[in-house]
Amino acid sequence: MRALNQFADATTGVLYVHSSPAAVCPHVEWALTATLESPANLKWTSQSAGDGLLRATSNWVGPVGTGARLVTALRSWPMLRFEITEDPSDGVDGERFSHVPGLGLWRGAMSANGDVILGEMRLRALMQAHGSTGELASELDTALGTAWDEALEPYRSGGEGAEVTWLRRHVG
Repeated sequence: MRALNQFADATTGVLYVHSSPAAVCPHVEWALTATLESPANLKWTSQSAGDGLLRATSNWVGPVGTGARLVTALRSWPMLRFEITEDPSDGVDGERFSHVPGLGLWRGAMSANGDVILGEMRLRALMQAHGSTGELASELDTALGTAWDEALEPYRSGGEGAEVTWLRRHVG
């Protein structure tokens, strides 16, 4: 960390490609390699929740904001199911991104223990917009990413015993 800067230079995270058609897997690796400026040699395994689909998991290290850059790289393939987490670091909240076909992309701030954080102003805006209509619970579910969690849960359990690959990008 730089002496005069309260913010971290680097952070870590995890990439979960929960499901990908086999033909797209090389493209995913090329996109990750370009984003991280480091070879992405993922270990693809069968995804039991979907016929003919593959899955891979990788830890990564990179500058703060790498999680969002990885999301940008993977959104090119709308058939992918993936999650990317960026761990909290000095002066920076963590983030979790989830992508599900049909639902699109969800992003949430993440605490050190992995809880989704909803800030005061977001909650106040939701209450003001939907508090009297009875739609507040639905809006809070959307803000918490409930539909994405429910859609990804069968794919998350498909990775028992799957190999994890570390991806690293030069920092600083």
